[in-house]
Amino acid sequence: MSYSTADSLRRVTLDDVRGAQKMLTGVARVTAMEGSRHLSAQVGAPVHLKCENLQRTGSFKLRGAYVRIAGLLPEERAAGVVAASAGNHAQGVALASSLLGVHATVFMPKGAPLPKISATREYGAEVRLHGQVVDETLAAAEEYAAETGAVFIHPFDHPDVIAGQGTVGLEILDQCPEVGTIVVGIGGGGLAAGIAVAVKSLRPDVRIVGVQAAGAAAYPPSLAAGHPVTVQNPVTMADGIRVGRPGDVPFAIVEELVDEVRTVGEDQLSAALLLCLERAKLVVEPAGASPVAALLAEPGAFAGPVVAVLSGGNVDPVLMQRVLRHGMAAQGRYLAVRLRLTDRPGALATLLGVLSVVDANVLDVSHVRTDPRLGLAEAEVELHLETKGPVHCTEVGQALREAGYTVID
Repeated sequence: MSYSTADSLRRVTLDDVRGAQKMLTGVARVTAMEGSRHLSAQVGAPVHLKCENLQRTGSFKLRGAYVRIAGLLPEERAAGVVAASAGNHAQGVALASSLLGVHATVFMPKGAPLPKISATREYGAEVRLHGQVVDETLAAAEEYAAETGAVFIHPFDHPDVIAGQGTVGLEILDQCPEVGTIVVGIGGGGLAAGIAVAVKSLRPDVRIVGVQAAGAAAYPPSLAAGHPVTVQNPVTMADGIRVGRPGDVPFAIVEELVDEVRTVGEDQLSAALLLCLERAKLVVEPAGASPVAALLAEPGAFAGPVVAVLSGGNVDPVLMQRVLRHGMAAQGRYLAVRLRLTDRPGALATLLGVLSVVDANVLDVSHVRTDPRLGLAEAEVELHLETKGPVHCTEVGQALREAGYTVID
């Protein structure tokens, strides 16, 4: 299943996806499908989570990378392969190359998370750190390919890659034959395109919904224009779908077969990641949680049964910590309040007693005594509290006011 540059826009077919599935037997896991009672209750129909976060290397990327590299001619394999990625594609190419006995060089940004760099090396690839952003890293990888003859393995813009990713769609139909809607995150579009080819070929009635981060949403303007357009400086915590321009090959498929592309905000992504962790007990990266974010944003818009594809779980622990805080804040689980009190011994203890009664956990306290707006015997206190949700936040504010404190908005 190897394509030349001349026919790189060749249409991906169901036979291609089925061929990829055979090729991946014993290589990629058939990942679990987990039901979610919490999401089912919100959507009003069964919701299942397709757990590609539990795939080897932590994401679906191994599927497409393996199929692409396995389809190379012997002389192409001998020249080695090269890729550019900040994480998931890097690890997929590294493991696929190792399994196939092909030398892989992977360019990664200098700021890539250390766990992803280490994992890529451990899977057997030679890692070269270059550039601060993926675009610079990509240019370096393409230059290396031109100089050495190594085959560049694109993360999404190749029929072989799309066919490999499409095996997720075949598994969904096997695990949930009655599926009504499939929701999948979109970056460059390889996963959504592959799933669309597989599913629409067998079940054209299934609705396929793509999800992009609002700060990196290149597909809506591209679909409106009828061709791929570039979004400048895409910004989102969901680095797995932070792609400025759709791939030519997946775009043609998405335009034809994907029913709708939605966008979600950063607060929604954070809340979705938190829900996956708390309710489903699944570690999912922000990009992987984007389908869940879409379900939470408008649960009544999806006909069931619904399958949400959790595309990856490779989240940097530092980012996870920040995102979880962000998600808890978005859900009203944190509360910041400023208030004035009399600056005398025991005043803070009295205040903390009020908060203890309403079961608010104090995370941080700071005092201001030198603001000219304060009276001679006044102090301003800012408190960061851990709460149980929006209703509890209201109860905390009411308790403080009833105790005579002036809460500053």
